[in-house]
Amino acid sequence: MVQYFSTAFHYDHPWSRVQVGMWQKYPNPQCAHVVSVDVIDRSVHPETGVIRTERLVGCKQAAPGWAIRFLGGTEDAYVREVSFVDPRTKKTWIHSTNLSLCEYMTVVEKITYVPSTSFPHTRTHFHQTAEIQARTKLWKTVGQKIEQMSLDRFKQNAIRGKEGFEGVLRTLFGEDNMQDISS
Repeated sequence: MVQYFSTAFHYDHPWSRVQVGMWQKYPNPQCAHVVSVDVIDRSVHPETGVIRTERLVGCKQAAPGWAIRFLGGTEDAYVREVSFVDPRTKKTWIHSTNLSLCEYMTVVEKITYVPSTSFPHTRTHFHQTAEIQARTKLWKTVGQKIEQMSLDRFKQNAIRGKEGFEGVLRTLFGEDNMQDISS
């Protein structure tokens, strides 16, 4: 069985500011579980200008201790994130997947940032999806419980992530000055 998550909303900042903030998102007090972000690779496509960045995100798992011990893991978890920023079309898409405990469960997250269709100069549309699936090595009922617990945790982290990112954007740009920095 697969658990799905999806959310969409707007940030009250133009796309260019959201892009600047995206690289400053961690650390922030709302997402204390993220303890490190390391850039593994960054390149710019010579023809399209699309910036590709691959990062390794280190987290402290909030999974119950019994689950970590049962699966033979540790509280340290790692996620591979690959992002593409297209400055010409003003579109950003991010694909993340867990590296830790991936033999037992996969979590695939997809995020997009694009200018709002209604207010393209002052707002950015955010869309996030996640697919969470326990692997067949686990008993079905245990797998379903782990999927549900993971989905619940993902939802909580998504709320914290939004609050934390809004705080980062306020710190970087304030609330009153909404002019696009690319102008």
